[in-house]
Amino acid sequence: MGLISSLKKAFSKPYKTVSVAEAKDLISSGATLIDVRSAQEWRSRRAPQAKHVPLDRLQTSTAGIQKTRPVIAMCQSGVRSASAARLLAAQGYEAYSLRGGMGAWRQANEPVR
Repeated sequence: MGLISSLKKAFSKPYKTVSVAEAKDLISSGATLIDVRSAQEWRSRRAPQAKHVPLDRLQTSTAGIQKTRPVIAMCQSGVRSASAARLLAAQGYEAYSLRGGMGAWRQANEPVR
């Protein structure tokens, strides 16, 4: 393997970052949406179809998330969801991080409860 190939592999993300529209398409095709924010954030506002799996819990358990379906991680701004997607990808999941997180979700006028 050449130096450039090695560097690309070392610095590439093992997951994809998706927009709200792309996330909605994935969800309608069967993807699981997980919210990795804290319990307090979760209680304040959340996407109705999201499953709550805080990031600290995800670091020790995948909490029954099916490996046969793509998984989209969502947080407040997109930083924690990137960490979650990286963890899931390392465990063999087809993982995505929602770009902009809950802020982008709300800005796109998607439902929250």
